[in-house]
Amino acid sequence: MFLTRFRVNTARPGSRRLLASPQAMHAAVMSAFPTLLPTAAPPQDAPRVLWRLDHTARAEVMLYVVSPDRPDLTHLVEQAGWPAAAAADPAEPGWQSRPYGPFLDRLAPGTRWAFRLTANPVHHIRRKDGEPTKRTAHITPLHQMGWLLQRQEQGGFRVLEKPEDRRLLPSGTTHSKQPHHGDRYELAVRDKRALAFDKSRSASPPAARKPHVSLVAVTFDGRLEVTDAELLRRALIQGIGKAKAYGCGLLTLASPDANW
Repeated sequence: MFLTRFRVNTARPGSRRLLASPQAMHAAVMSAFPTLLPTAAPPQDAPRVLWRLDHTARAEVMLYVVSPDRPDLTHLVEQAGWPAAAAADPAEPGWQSRPYGPFLDRLAPGTRWAFRLTANPVHHIRRKDGEPTKRTAHITPLHQMGWLLQRQEQGGFRVLEKPEDRRLLPSGTTHSKQPHHGDRYELAVRDKRALAFDKSRSASPPAARKPHVSLVAVTFDGRLEVTDAELLRRALIQGIGKAKAYGCGLLTLASPDANW
């Protein structure tokens, strides 16, 4: 397994095209692996290629990729990086890849980490009796947090709770005495994005196309404690939730005092 970081040159036209289309970015990421067939889906329990865009500043965007094989991002450097700088220094091709296995092997129950996850929080609802259920996005930060908290056990981690003296409300509750996730946990939701795009590659004019994919993506920042190292390793290499092809599902860890 490898963890790769690529800084996007937001001033280039190719970057703007990739950043505007999760489908285009997915295709560019998958093109970094010459042995992978574009249409081949990995087995259910196998590691897969995951990616995420972090908007760390107004004009700074980082692409993170977790993959079974080491990627070759030469084409991304040419489209959305700094090709002249990369050519001038062969030791720095324009991205950084590191083996991920040694870090995964160090995970142990009881250790604490800062984490970041971009995900597609959804649930299934039925509007009328007898109708089939429909996948629907969680819209509010409170429900989005609840979606992640429901996945703690199966993900092998526990989101840390705030100390009492840092909570705005007693015991992290609302006035109705119901759990208030936003005040109780070391967890924040930011960068909510509603995405809609045409999944097909139709030659029809843009005005005639309809979005075939629509989803809501949000980024979670927080602190967690490892409860089951094997389950957490699985979450780190297989992703969490839906829409993994469109930049969702990649969970990364950092030192507990990291300032994302």
